[in-house]
Amino acid sequence: MKFKFISTLVTLSILFGCAETQLIVHTAKKINKNIEKSQQPKPGRYKIGNPYQIKGIWYYPNVNYQYDETGIASWYGPGFNGKLTANGEIYDQNALTAAHKTLPMPSIVQVTNLENGRSLRVTVNDRGPYAFGRIIDMSRRGAQLLGFHRNGTAKVRVKILSEESRILAQSMKNGAALARIGTPISKSIDVSKDKVSAQNLEPPNGAQKSSSQSLNLSSNKRQENDVINKSEIKENSNAITQSTVVQSTNVYVQAGAFTRFDYANRTAAKLSDLGSVKVSSFKRKGIEFFRVRAGPISSINSADKILERVIRAGFLNARIVVD
Repeated sequence: MKFKFISTLVTLSILFGCAETQLIVHTAKKINKNIEKSQQPKPGRYKIGNPYQIKGIWYYPNVNYQYDETGIASWYGPGFNGKLTANGEIYDQNALTAAHKTLPMPSIVQVTNLENGRSLRVTVNDRGPYAFGRIIDMSRRGAQLLGFHRNGTAKVRVKILSEESRILAQSMKNGAALARIGTPISKSIDVSKDKVSAQNLEPPNGAQKSSSQSLNLSSNKRQENDVINKSEIKENSNAITQSTVVQSTNVYVQAGAFTRFDYANRTAAKLSDLGSVKVSSFKRKGIEFFRVRAGPISSINSADKILERVIRAGFLNARIVVD
């Protein structure tokens, strides 16, 4: 009898132990599931944003489907990889994205390297750059494809693609996930129309040439991050458009554009110690403006230094322009 009682206790202990173990396992699975769910990247969202101030300068995000400007591009990568962008997406330095100070997020823009003629479509999904004189911050992959990854900067033209950006904005407002360049927003919407150009392009500075003059992966592994692999081009088959003819361009620092000539003339006189400072006129929507520019300037580094001097002189909206 005593033996049966002890046996029963052992059996009950085992049963309760199994039940407790199952409860612990079930609870652990539930906790892990919640953690994994909370750690999943949130999809990007459509965002314009409120005016904001950086380093004493105000920026005014807005919807501008006529945006078309020239200036200096830079790129950002490792230090930001995996962090949230301004519209809530996870930044991927190998994706074809870019940061812009005011354009809606996301927008599709065409970025053309005015130094080698390469042109690329990217999605704007972040804010920046805030280094004076830069108009767009490319992802590392974008900089590689445009051929200025090693140099760090390049003279570029940035033009918003109105139709594609409108479609993308509407899709995002309707709850669609943010599309990447080369991937349709949905099966019925394709914002990337152009295919890879078959034209022969010169490789980026320092990259190796193949016999076919296409972009190849160097056999030297130390350079594998600085040249483009054929498979990577295939992945971005909707990204590269036809190359354009490279035209001569000059770099200037523009202090401002005024509707009154006397204001422009006084500004030019105030900045006369910079060297060649000129006042020129142009018309926009029937209104005549007088712009004050220093230049042409021999290099981007020199332009950066002159821009700093112009900003210190009180012209906070001064910028580097390429013309």
